[in-house]
Parts: sequence; C-alpha cells; structure tokens
Amino acid sequence: MLSPKRTKFRKPHRGRRSGVASKGNTVIFGEYGLQALEPVWLTSRQIEATRRTITRYVKRTGKLWIRVFPDKSISSKPPETRMGSGKGSPDYWVAVIKPGHVLFEMNGVPQSIAYQALKNASYKLPVKTKFISKE
Repeated sequence: MLSPKRTKFRKPHRGRRSGVASKGNTVIFGEYGLQALEPVWLTSRQIEATRRTITRYVKRTGKLWIRVFPDKSISSKPPETRMGSGKGSPDYWVAVIKPGHVLFEMNGVPQSIAYQALKNASYKLPVKTKFISKE
C-alpha cells in the first residue's frame, strides 16, 4: 500500500474537490494513459488494486507509471462512539483527484493491449475514466 513516510500535518482538513486539474492532465512519460473525468478521493487500496490489474493483464511487459500518490490522511472515529472528544485517528490515505488528471500511463505495449488493460483497470476505480494517447 502506498503511504507517505512523513507529513507536515497528521490530520489535514477535508478540502474541496471543485475545479479541474491544471497540472498532471497530459500524458508525459508513456504513450497511453487513463484520465479521470470526475472528482474523487482515490484510496491507496484502490490504486494498488488497479496497478495489479494492469500488470497482470500485460504479463509484466512494457512500463507502467502511477501518476497519483495518496498523501492525505482520512481520519475516522470508531463505531458506537459518542460525539465530541476530538477528531478520530488517521484511518487510511487518499489521493485527491480532480477531473482531467492522468492516473496511470503505459509504454512498450501495443495500443490494443494497452486499451484493454486500462479498461480492465478502470473497473477497479470509483470514477469515470477515459483512455488517452500521447498524439
């Protein structure tokens, strides 16, 4: 699972998910990419499940880049706990995704295989995505 080694603050504010991605919205490293079309919080578990789906489909050929990193901790209180007594402890890590952000990139495989691999990977994500290429 992806998680940062250390952060400036243990429990960040929730923030807003409005707007579109101004950075990270083009394919840079590979030839093909998977682009998010909706705002979402991607958990480290979802990112890892997607990565495993892609690498298994292409049988570990080519190269894969993960363009997102879960650097925001989400806290939650235990079940059946009364209100008050502060914020809960950090529970899991998420990456804040805005529409237009490229999530994964691939290179070194034919377009048909890359398309099918990223399509299978999109089933693991809680967001609408689209397949994009460099040209």
